[in-house]
Amino acid sequence: MDKEPITLNGLNKLKEELIFLKEKKRPKIVAAISEARSHGDLKENAEYHAAKEEQSHNEGRITEINDIIARANVIDVTKLKNDGKVIFGSTVFLENLDSGENINYKIVGKDEANLKEKLIYFKSPIGKGLIGKNKNDLVEISTPAGIKNFEIKDVKYI
Repeated sequence: MDKEPITLNGLNKLKEELIFLKEKKRPKIVAAISEARSHGDLKENAEYHAAKEEQSHNEGRITEINDIIARANVIDVTKLKNDGKVIFGSTVFLENLDSGENINYKIVGKDEANLKEKLIYFKSPIGKGLIGKNKNDLVEISTPAGIKNFEIKDVKYI
């Protein structure tokens, strides 16, 4: 069973989701199944089948989160000495040398990655291209959208 790196924030979000699924969603689904059962013939009872399917999805997600937590290797970068190196969990401030745009990314694990929130998976093309580089490095990264050139302006362990 491989350990999966995860940030402290990512682990806390998973734990919150797990509590929600177990304590809030699970009882609602059980109540919906019970209610649908009371309507009689289960073969043609769409509410019952929908509730059973939702139960299956919910229990599957609970199992998945438990597995992720069991394999979690929590990396808290705030406790590490910042030497300007891009590592898992660091926030990287970049200048896109092609467009002049400034952008920042936090390098995270698979289950936390969310491009809209500027959380990028450490094994993604940009994540792989940045890990191990240092502040002020020029980086050329091949992405599905083509080659991108960045300068690493700053690296923070926040």
